[in-house]
Amino acid sequence: MVLKVGDTVAHFIAIDSNGKMFDSLNFIGKKIIVLYFYPKDNTAICTAQACSFRDRYQEFQDLGAEVIGVSADDSASHLVFANEHKLPFTLLSDQDGAVKSIFGFQKSLFGLLPARITYVINRQGVITMIFNNLLGGQHIVRALEEVKKLQVGNIKK
Repeated sequence: MVLKVGDTVAHFIAIDSNGKMFDSLNFIGKKIIVLYFYPKDNTAICTAQACSFRDRYQEFQDLGAEVIGVSADDSASHLVFANEHKLPFTLLSDQDGAVKSIFGFQKSLFGLLPARITYVINRQGVITMIFNNLLGGQHIVRALEEVKKLQVGNIKK
């Protein structure tokens, strides 16, 4: 089943860049989450995308959102990638594809290329935005716009 806007994200566990267990219950349903799937550490577009999230990370934090990156790379690769580019957010290893399968996707572009998809998940654990685009640059812009909308909606309540 492919998750879509309006669906609630199921519980998942993964290993972070420090080799520690990440439990989604500690984040999803507690704060706004920007969860982005990317193909591979230290490739040109993925590095640019991660650095763009890094450069705007404080804006996400100021709006009460947490950024989390996910790829099939192992935690050791993520640690090197995060340290080299000074990434302040969590990177999760999804070597077995379990997290991707929860979201219901495997590959994009006719099954040939790994997916690059960003989800914004509200404080109730519901997906409010999905952006699927192979180019990394627009993911940050779209996610930040959506987080701002959610923050404004939260203030009005």
